[in-house]
Order: sequence, then structure tokens, then C-alpha cells
Amino acid sequence: SQSIVVDFGCGSGILGIAALKLGAKRVIGIDIDPQALLASQDNANRNEVGDKIELYLPESQPELLADVVLANILAGPLRELREVITAYCKPGGKLVLSGILDNQAQEINDLYCQDFDMEPIVTDGEWARVSGRRKI
Repeated sequence: SQSIVVDFGCGSGILGIAALKLGAKRVIGIDIDPQALLASQDNANRNEVGDKIELYLPESQPELLADVVLANILAGPLRELREVITAYCKPGGKLVLSGILDNQAQEINDLYCQDFDMEPIVTDGEWARVSGRRKI
């Protein structure tokens, strides 16, 4: 798929690199930590996808509509960034939120359900994934 993926809290870049390896056309990684952006670029270069990843601090992040929005960050930032994260996801686009403790998953699900058709919450041990599709 020729998709555009936004990865919030890209950390070491692993999700974005995986997306590129799976055929994404372009990945935009955003992180508050400049060291995370350096690590992401380094890892992308080592995986031969360095030319397809674009990395930004939040203050310089671009405006665009993505096919897939990933955020592997804690519930607090997911609450605070709801409008920003939602704005990145095109109508019909996919939202995948992880890094959420299972006892916080329902709250995050309920917060995002006004803009997304939510899928069942998936838990693995104490962690949960909340996902859905942006309403058209």
C-alpha cells in the first residue's frame, strides 16, 4: 500500500521502520526528545529506509493527512494530544494507540470514540491496544 504513516512518540523509530518495510510510502516520526529523532534516523539508515522517514520535534511537525496514525505513548499524552493525533488521521484512516495500561484503555477508547469507530480493546498482560477508523 502506498500509505503515509505518522508515528507519535517514535522513540527509536522501530514502528515507522517496520511500516516502511511493510510497504508504507512515507513515515513521519514525531518525538519530544531530540535524541529519539537521532536514534530513529540512525536505525532507519541501518535498515536502508533512511530516505523515507521524516523526523520532527512537535513544534516543527508538518500538517498532513495520514492513512495510519500510530502512537505508542502513555495515557496522559494520549489525552492531551487527542486533537493533534485525530487531526493527522484522514477520514477512513486507521488509528492505533498502544503503550496504554489495561486499566486506562477504556478511558482512552471513550475519549477517541467521538471521532473514530473504535475496535475492541486488545490486552496483553497489563498493556492494551486501542484502535479504530476515523469517521467519514
